[in-house]
Amino acid sequence: MMRFIKYVPLLFSLVQAKQVVQDWDITYVTTNRGLNQPPKRGVGVNNKLPIPVVRAELGDTLILNVRNSLDVPTSVHAHGIFQHGTNYYDGVPMVNGCGIAPGTNFTYEIPLQQSGTYWLHGHAAEQNFDGLQTPLIITDPNDPYQVDEEYLFAVDDWWPITIKESLAILQQPGGLGTPFVYPPQTLINGVFGNLTKPVTFEPEKTYRIRLVSMMSLPLWEFAIDDHELYIVEVDGVLTKPKAVNVVRMAPAQRVSVLVRAKNTVAKNYQYHITVLDEYVPPIPGVYPAQFDGAVVYHPDAPMDIVQSIPSERFDELSIETLEYEPMLEADQSMFLNLTYGFTEEEIPFETINLISYQDSLVPSLFSALTTGERAINPITYGPQTNTRVLKYNEVVEMLFWSPTELPHPMHLHGHVFQIIERGLVNDTTGASRRRVPATGFSPLQRDTVHVTQGEYVIARFRANNPGVWNLHCHFSWHIGLGFNMLMVVGPRELQRTMRLPPAVVEQCRIQGIATHGNAAGHNSFNYMGAPDLPFLEAALPEAAAKLAAAGGSI
Repeated sequence: MMRFIKYVPLLFSLVQAKQVVQDWDITYVTTNRGLNQPPKRGVGVNNKLPIPVVRAELGDTLILNVRNSLDVPTSVHAHGIFQHGTNYYDGVPMVNGCGIAPGTNFTYEIPLQQSGTYWLHGHAAEQNFDGLQTPLIITDPNDPYQVDEEYLFAVDDWWPITIKESLAILQQPGGLGTPFVYPPQTLINGVFGNLTKPVTFEPEKTYRIRLVSMMSLPLWEFAIDDHELYIVEVDGVLTKPKAVNVVRMAPAQRVSVLVRAKNTVAKNYQYHITVLDEYVPPIPGVYPAQFDGAVVYHPDAPMDIVQSIPSERFDELSIETLEYEPMLEADQSMFLNLTYGFTEEEIPFETINLISYQDSLVPSLFSALTTGERAINPITYGPQTNTRVLKYNEVVEMLFWSPTELPHPMHLHGHVFQIIERGLVNDTTGASRRRVPATGFSPLQRDTVHVTQGEYVIARFRANNPGVWNLHCHFSWHIGLGFNMLMVVGPRELQRTMRLPPAVVEQCRIQGIATHGNAAGHNSFNYMGAPDLPFLEAALPEAAAKLAAAGGSI
């Protein structure tokens, strides 16, 4: 095992924190992103796509000045940032605030108290699907993994139809609509995958490669021929070095690997980004697709071509965090059935425990702050939000259960969770069950776990961040069809410690949205006028068969 951790002189810790100011005019951008497909109306910044990468240092404050030049509300979510004490900047409309009204300005002031690999993306009407997204890289001068140079690979898929058009197709009666008749193409760092740029290695230097999956749907893998990769960061959390040949990424996940260059310039090599066809219908050149780039040691050296490229699942249960934290002991457990349901009209919705999320009439954070003791009652937030109220600092076990043909990358805002166990939902013998050791092991912590079809995952987290936090699938289509729920953490502590900035409340006033009371906007147990909870039937085998025959999954 190579040794990567280095002593960092104290001098590096004297760097002054600063404000990192970004001026974003969120605009429509009609483009095909240089792809061989029709242009669509996307969402970009300052009339451009892709959006430039945002870089900062630990301890900085991100000042994001936003002008909304769209004709609908918008918002920005800093994915993976805990927002300790700033839950109102988490960027989910009708949860943490009201979004940013068309034609208005709003400023996010986010203290960057974590280092690592993150991303910024739209959280209003899934605008990230249409381009509103970019990596957020926060470096730490005292990072124990000191490197000579870094490279970044941010991978996303660009569809020729908008998220609004996609959801309309998916909600055709019987669940028979499939957007795959309008296939996407893969972008790497904002350009078509076939145009991916070379990277340069110098002998015996150490490189950090940051991988960011901004995909809306498929899995992808990263590998470098004849080079070992050492995982050292997962979703912003440093890990003990873990040697692998390939890294598999699900939507919204981030991983950093270290690569030690060879001691000779005799050969050049290739890196590979492979988009998989797992759980999506095979489409030539799309699912699967392979994009190759050069790793250049010397411009005149021959290219070493391999016969096969490794492929394997990401083994979270074998990876430990760098800072030791033993397995948490759960105070409560919740069963989360990740499934879909149909209305009487056979309109499909995505659900958790057969509840498809709908917004309340009051932002849920505002309800937590203004309803006194009623804030500890989940019904205050409306049954259609599928809210769980958690005691401050309790340990919560989540059992993600995926019994259908659909996988789900599950993302929790405001926290990271330990990955404790995996297995198959139909395993009656326990043969598929894998669990981390109970002692002497520090389980991997991350904020997004991919629950594959027919699998269960057990994860645990400490509810130590007062606020209202989303738990949702990060497939853009799925959250657009209601695959979301809320975790209200420590409402009593929240009421004692948080005051809403006037600018946050003003955005609600501009849009005519109530800022006090329960889900219906009442300061009592009166819920008249609250959004209805739609009655859904579990998908019958016939319905599932129709869906599969029509093109796979939603």
